[in-house]
Amino acid sequence: MLPATGTEPAQTVIDRSLSRAIAAGIGPIIVVTGALPTAAIREASADATPRLDVEMVHNPRWADGQMSSVHVGLAAAAARNCTRVVVGLADQPGIDPAAWRAVADDLGPISVATYDGRRGNPVGLDDDVWPLLADGGDEGARTLMRVRPELVREVPCTGSSRDIDTEEDLRRWQNS
Repeated sequence: MLPATGTEPAQTVIDRSLSRAIAAGIGPIIVVTGALPTAAIREASADATPRLDVEMVHNPRWADGQMSSVHVGLAAAAARNCTRVVVGLADQPGIDPAAWRAVADDLGPISVATYDGRRGNPVGLDDDVWPLLADGGDEGARTLMRVRPELVREVPCTGSSRDIDTEEDLRRWQNS
């Protein structure tokens, strides 16, 4: 659990990350599950009630790398007739709603949040760059951003894209 803040209750990592994305008000939220199926994610969530503004889709090929999940999310977005997505990770609860909005509102084909000059998440992708993304791998859009830097716009943001992958990461986050 992440500790309560002045504006947020104590929450699981995914609940904090998801609540901040929802608070940004940028559109439908699509959560791609992997190793744990959708039902297990809902059970693990402190707020296990279904949210009308969140669609969960499962990636049965999650072990093939992060790009397989990105493609599952893009397919779900295309089915909703979305022309832009903003991609983030559920283990990054420090991304402010303002960062989600800033990346969503940017006009670049690829928009990447920066924190103190360092690139992180979220990343905005217009639908015309979706076919340019790698078919597989574990780098998300980073490969495309390296190969096609002219498509990328950096968006200075507040907050942090630090992720929580281990219990030690969680302890550091709780004590920060």
